[in-house]
Amino acid sequence: MQPFAYFRPESRGEVFAALREFAPDVRILAGGTDLMVRLRSGRFRPNAVVDVKRVSGWSSQIVETEGVLRVGAGVTMTDLVSAPSVQQHFPALVEAASVVGSVQIRNRATLAGNICNASPAADTAPPLLVYGAVVNVASRAGERQIPLSEFFLGPGRTALAAGELVESIDLPIPVEAAGSAFQRITRRRGVDLATANLSCSVNRAGEVRMAFGAAAPIPLLVTGTAASLEEMTAQARPISDVRGGAAYRQAMLLVMARRALEVSLGRLRQ
Repeated sequence: MQPFAYFRPESRGEVFAALREFAPDVRILAGGTDLMVRLRSGRFRPNAVVDVKRVSGWSSQIVETEGVLRVGAGVTMTDLVSAPSVQQHFPALVEAASVVGSVQIRNRATLAGNICNASPAADTAPPLLVYGAVVNVASRAGERQIPLSEFFLGPGRTALAAGELVESIDLPIPVEAAGSAFQRITRRRGVDLATANLSCSVNRAGEVRMAFGAAAPIPLLVTGTAASLEEMTAQARPISDVRGGAAYRQAMLLVMARRALEVSLGRLRQ
């Protein structure tokens, strides 16, 4: 591991100052479950690491405000899974967060960190896309919002500019009845990354939103109907790697899409 400067600021101003001073070779430490692995492997070689866990105003809360459920950047997967408001409105996100890593990882890993890592196989990305999530970003220059559908640029790459960090994620609270579900396949039980994953949402008009993970360079959102699942899954462009072949992934996406739609329709009827 390459030596680096370590900062543990207590204010947003100190965070932004550190990001500005060491940009672009600086990394944010929140849960650290992805960052520490990459530091040890040498994949990340930053000049500085900024630990934001003690920053005043760094929210670890889930609150309802102005028609959205706002998930603070400090909210862990365990917090997310146990939150009644998330369970009520966003069951597919609960299902996805429940299978991220191990119990120990879920106690540390944050939802914001999971999307900032920008893995094409991130389990929480498909449900967040299906639910129309928006990322709230802050910097010394001010604040802005980025729809999650525009946030991922490529494996490990996001739309965050130098000096920016994610402060929270907004999930629009549904105003009409809808059913949703999450599916994934892995090589084994435990903490393995998904070979493929997806989330589905369907409303009473029959409109289907589907998002795929580990099926393209970035998590992929498509729309259609129950009759067009084959066309929807055909938009995926999976690769072959150690977790599975491209043809296998493509075939299993259609299988999982059918399963997820069936579960979603059942939840819609309830």
